[in-house]
Amino acid sequence: MRILHVLRAPVGGLFRHVLDLAAEQAHAGCDVGILADSKGDRLTADKFAAVAPLLSLGVTRIAIPHQPGLGDIAAARAVMRHAKRLNVDVLHGHGAKGGAYARLAGAALKLSPNAPKIFYTPHGGSLHLDAGPIASPVLLGFERLLERATDGLIFESRFAANAYSKRIGEPRVTSRVIHNGVGPDDFVSVTPASDATDLLFVGELRELKGVHIFLDAIADISKRRPITATIVGGGPDAARIKAQADDLGLTSSVRFIGPTAAREAFSFGRLFVMPSLKESFPYVVLEAAAAGLPLIATSVGGVPEIV
Repeated sequence: MRILHVLRAPVGGLFRHVLDLAAEQAHAGCDVGILADSKGDRLTADKFAAVAPLLSLGVTRIAIPHQPGLGDIAAARAVMRHAKRLNVDVLHGHGAKGGAYARLAGAALKLSPNAPKIFYTPHGGSLHLDAGPIASPVLLGFERLLERATDGLIFESRFAANAYSKRIGEPRVTSRVIHNGVGPDDFVSVTPASDATDLLFVGELRELKGVHIFLDAIADISKRRPITATIVGGGPDAARIKAQADDLGLTSSVRFIGPTAAREAFSFGRLFVMPSLKESFPYVVLEAAAAGLPLIATSVGGVPEIV
């Protein structure tokens, strides 16, 4: 089979999911390619470089806007042209934007010879949507409409499957839950570095991940006993989160480290904390557990399924 995976931001658990899936499909003898946003950091480039030799259909990067707008029209057309040029058998969209582009492209290619089968994995995306009383129903309605161009839905958690049924409607196409997983290389215990802090956060720095609540908790504990923490990652709220740490007087007890591979970052602290407000089936919890790190996680999304 010739398979093309489409996603917007090549970061976080969604990105690892696509990389793992693409690599395994390639090992199974499929011709596989990935199309993603052109933005990304050094870590993103390194991960693409590592998987590229396996991908006979290549890695393609295009400009994909974060917010809905006119730029989506050009991006969706680019996906359609690329899928047609590659003559793919399967077009798999990941996340809200990747799912929309894959299904719009699939609808446009439906009448062409050898039209591809279209699959969609939300990865949270629209299932976490809280865009207000007007925008939210419109976008969720758009998801329902796009289901007509979908051959199959794949959820990475039972939570996501239930959220889809509740927010968008019972699937009218074949659907299946296939949990995220980790490999043998993840099951190697991590030894804390000599300068490891008490607590560790690894993830995207945005409100959804609850880092602001984590900092408030550290400030509260600091009133009773000394405590240190390392926050690893980058994101749209990085400046605001660092300013909050300064305002709370945590400059000397909380250190910030930019985007780093989770495996390397796990040695930076002795207790892992995932304070997310919303999740689906977070890889970072799977990875931390496999690495032997004690952890505290909020009971959100598919985290209870992991336990």
